[in-house]
Amino acid sequence: MRFTERELTLALTGVAKTVHGARDKGVRKGQRTVDEAWEELSRYRRWQLLDGLGDQLLPVLVALPDVEVRPGERATFTREQVTAAVEERLGEGKGVRRAVQVKGQVALVELALQHLPPRADPDALVVPDHL
Repeated sequence: MRFTERELTLALTGVAKTVHGARDKGVRKGQRTVDEAWEELSRYRRWQLLDGLGDQLLPVLVALPDVEVRPGERATFTREQVTAAVEERLGEGKGVRRAVQVKGQVALVELALQHLPPRADPDALVVPDHL
């Protein structure tokens, strides 16, 4: 699937915030929001989290099949399509460990897809006059 750089960035950042929020005690206790916890992270720590998740998510997102996405809507994929892309990325293997890896990866990819912004209409984009 062809995603824009902005779409991939927002999807990856949304997953990173969610993962960090799940680890953060203050967020779990309702003492602060996921965004507040994210802002408290150093730039380097944010980069580490984004880098690790990017290695897992970006190849799978790119491997998803091309689907028609109308302006104003998000790209949608079936669980079977996501699972196939994850399994293709993980390669060969059997057993419980691989099954857990596949389920975890599928959950992360589905979370990333939830954070995709609606597709922009390229005809409606305004280009500044000075360009």
